Parts: sequence; C-alpha cells; structure tokens
Amino acid sequence: MRAALLFVIGSMIATGCGKSPAGAIDSSGGGGGGGGGGGGGGDGSGSSIGVITDGPPLVGTPYTLTYPDIEVAPGEEDTQCVWFKLSNTTDIKVHQVLNQLSKVSHHLIVYKDDLDTTEQTTPIKCQPFTGAFDPSGNIEPLIITQKHTDELTLPDTVGYTFPANQMIKLEMHYINAGEGSATGNATVTFYAADPATITNEAGILFTGSPDIDIPANSTFMVHEFFQVPSYVDLSQSHIFAITGHEHQWGTGVQINVGPGSNGPFTSVYAPDPFQWNEPATATFATPFSVPVNGGFDFTCTWDNMSNNEVKFGESATDEMCFFWAYYYPALTMVNGKPSQGSEVCAHTDQFAGGYNLCCPGDSACSFLESMF
Repeated sequence: MRAALLFVIGSMIATGCGKSPAGAIDSSGGGGGGGGGGGGGGDGSGSSIGVITDGPPLVGTPYTLTYPDIEVAPGEEDTQCVWFKLSNTTDIKVHQVLNQLSKVSHHLIVYKDDLDTTEQTTPIKCQPFTGAFDPSGNIEPLIITQKHTDELTLPDTVGYTFPANQMIKLEMHYINAGEGSATGNATVTFYAADPATITNEAGILFTGSPDIDIPANSTFMVHEFFQVPSYVDLSQSHIFAITGHEHQWGTGVQINVGPGSNGPFTSVYAPDPFQWNEPATATFATPFSVPVNGGFDFTCTWDNMSNNEVKFGESATDEMCFFWAYYYPALTMVNGKPSQGSEVCAHTDQFAGGYNLCCPGDSACSFLESMF
C-alpha cells in the first residue's frame, strides 16, 4: 500500500529520549575518547559541554493523536504503523511535543509525512526503516521516543512547520516480555507556538556503526570515528541534544566531537553509569557544531551474558551502537540544495580503510539499509 519507514530500536523496555532545553546546567560532563578497535583514535583530551537537566512547562495550542490499542501476546515483537491527518486547519509551528507510551510500546517514531496522502487509522505491519532512506525528502523522522512519558522542547526560535492537516506517521515497535497478554498504545501531542517566534527548522541525525559481532559470554567494544562526509555540512548547524542507544547487553556509550580522528576532542555524551534501558539525553545550554572535515569519535561497549553470538540488528535479540542528535537548522548539502532535514549516517570498517556515509544520497546507502 505505501512505502513504510522506520527506525527500529530493539531493546526490551521502553526508555529515554529528549528533554527540554532549559533549566539548570550540569557542566561536569565526561572524559574524551578512549582506546580500542575500529576507526577511533585521539588522545581523549579535551573539554565537556554543559548539559541541561530540566525543562519548561508545555505551552501553546495542543494537537493530539492517539495510536489505537494493540493486543500483544506473550513473547510477541513487531512493528506496526498508522497514518493520521492532524486537525490543524492552518499552517502551524510546533515547538514542543509530548509522547506517552504504554509498557509494551518499546519505542515510537513520529514522522512528518508529505509522501502518503491516505489515512490508515488501524495499525498495520510496516517494514522498518525504508522511509528514512527515501531520497525524495518527502518523509522524515522528527522524534524518537523510548520513555513511557517523554517531552521535547526545542530551543528558542526552533520548530517544525506543519501545513494544514499535516499527515503524521506513527511507527510503533512493541514487545511483550511478560507471561500474559498486554495492550500497546500511545498518544502524541504537538504544541503550536506563535509562528512569529519560529525562524529555524529542526532536524535529526541518526549516527553509529553496524560493526557489531559479540561472541557468546564475552565483552566487546566498538570505537570508531565518523567523519562527516563532504556532501553534508554540519559546520553551520547547532546540535542541541544527543541520546545514546544500545540494546540489552549494552554497558556504555561515549561520544566526542572534534576536527579530525586525532582530536582534540570535546566530550558531548558520557553518562556514568550508562543504562541501556533508560539512556540519558544530554541537552546543551549552548548548542555545538561539527567543523568541516570533523566528526564524532564514539565508543560503545557490551557484556554479552548469553550463550549466543550477537550481531547488529533491530530486534531485541540483536545489538546496536547508535546515537541520535537533534539540531537546527535542518541539514543543507554543500551545493546549497536543502536535504530532507533528517539523515541516517554511519561509519563502518567493513570496507577497506573504513567508510563514512549519510543517507539518503550516498552510493552505499543500500548497504546500510540492508542491515536493518
């Protein structure tokens, strides 16, 4: 019926996403990049960026969508989607979002969808992630939610522009790890601000590595440097929030930003301890950018306590090493052509010498898409 998109994260319990960018600042931060395998490097020296710990109340005109109840059998795991037209009769500027998920709703992806035109209000099975790689730019993920209650407030002057009756796609990945049947559902509320106060569009950057192959009953580490490809310019963007992501065997995610693989690095994400089932979101009082030819030095660690080899994948039995970053203004290609505002990026050492890519748009996107 339609090209379905996804971004799927397979862990066992619904957990954290964005917090609001205002309030007290914790500037303690974490250390720089560590050693280890993969493409990472550097001396690990550098500073850390202040992290915001609370946020403002929700204000503005609310527009609410409800994901209908799904009965989930014990042990069942799946991804299903719905499409709704929002009730706004005129253009609006969304500045805040509140998502609320049921216990078995592992995560919810909220998409702005200018590709599909027909509502589908009954949940149907949908293929993970294909829309995130759509080159048209007409469909894009806006928000990733893992918590049962999760709110995102964008920085001053930043929002999402919705035309009248904006089509919204809600993609739910659910899993029932209990012994009895359970109900999955969700609500999403957009809060519209005074349009005169919004001058920048927000985007999301989903970045990591598929280079995961963890032997049974073993610890494992991926340490790589993602150099932003030349066809993407983050030097003029402002990154204001980051969340790390692993699955059930994950023990740590650390992220640094620097001008090259040898640093010097600034720590932007280093929660200690890291909780895979409730990953912290770092929200920055002063957003940061990534210099031309620079990138992210990131480390993921795991302790696989199962008797099975674990590789990269979306399921709860697989693992991931990713982080998503909220930023503004939405990405612009070097030649001046605006992108869709959201990118899926990765570094992999599965190509000789290592390879960095962002999708849609790279010739190797089919490789990355096939991993999901």
